[in-house]
Amino acid sequence: MKLQLSKKAESITPSATLKISAKAKEMKSRGINVISFGAGEPDFNTPDNIQDAAVKAMKEGKTGYTAASGIQELKKAICEKLKKDNNLDYKTENIIVSNGAKHSIYNALCAILNPGDEVIIPVPYWVSYPELIKLADGIPVKVETKEENSFKYSINDLNRALTSKTKAIILNSPSNPTGTVYNKKELEEIAEWAIKKDILVISDEIYEKLTYDNVKHISIASLNNMIKERTIVINGMSKAYAMTGWRIGYTAANKEIINLMSNIQSHTTSNPASISQYASLEGLIGDQEVVNKMKLQFEKRRNYMVDKINSINRLYCKKPKGAFYIMANFSKIKGKTIKGTKINTSLDFVNSLLDKAQVAVIPGIAFGADDYIRLSYATSLENIKEGLNRIEELLNQIK
Repeated sequence: MKLQLSKKAESITPSATLKISAKAKEMKSRGINVISFGAGEPDFNTPDNIQDAAVKAMKEGKTGYTAASGIQELKKAICEKLKKDNNLDYKTENIIVSNGAKHSIYNALCAILNPGDEVIIPVPYWVSYPELIKLADGIPVKVETKEENSFKYSINDLNRALTSKTKAIILNSPSNPTGTVYNKKELEEIAEWAIKKDILVISDEIYEKLTYDNVKHISIASLNNMIKERTIVINGMSKAYAMTGWRIGYTAANKEIINLMSNIQSHTTSNPASISQYASLEGLIGDQEVVNKMKLQFEKRRNYMVDKINSINRLYCKKPKGAFYIMANFSKIKGKTIKGTKINTSLDFVNSLLDKAQVAVIPGIAFGADDYIRLSYATSLENIKEGLNRIEELLNQIK
């Protein structure tokens, strides 16, 4: 007798990024020198002052349950950060701390969606957006964006996707996987559209501190009170503070949405780890120079990777303005043969790079964009140089 398990759970697509990463790790365990460009996390350790704050909290006995929505001190620090960095005024009642930004997004979707509600997402999209929407009983509506428009939504794109069931759009700036950063004018147009159409905006700002070329991140919620009221701001500690494993994300939104998210969280995960919360408090109020140092390293690596990719025959990429990823267009390789393997899809290309050059990248199909591969420059410049040289040598053997 075969039990009928959850159809919703069975509809969820496994993460292609984790699959490739697992294969690369397995090869490394066999002594194969794999260069990985798959990382979705900084290659730096968590700053010392944050580690010290965690140890101090443990020694002071701050190891028990906290309020389900997070400690008051951290919420206050988040409010101060949002005011200083983003010109956003929130009270602690407008803040919830969760187990990473992904958890924050899921809680937000659960709080706003009813079965059949639609959420617009851009293609290329972060791999978890459509799956999180489906888990929350929503329907992801994928909008194709254009490379020549830096993979950004246009108002025409949004109008074509709009239906009577549209509840929200997801705006990710800076973006994973494209590195796209929206400017003020573009955000104003989207804000005006969202207000006019009565649509919520989930603004994923987890990479906000990683912008380059003097580009400034702007939160769409900061433009006016009308868009602020319908915006759910998502952020966290993972990327800017090299705290991926600590699992702290946070949300700022109107009180009604925050209350619903808090109720959901209180019955599912309860509070985020107490030690991680106190560590995050130090991250927000402590010296920010370490963030700037990491950013300078990322910018240096980005510059090298972009120049090198664009020098390799049949590869091309735009220069991203934020995050630590590059989407490389390999469409000129499709239909070609590399050392006996015909390349028809991004999975074909990624597997060939891993098997024949020992270089791990992420297939664009994971982000809904099969003409691309994603490379992360959250690895050393030495690895970047070696890995891209291997790719170039392999592509020179195309027939």
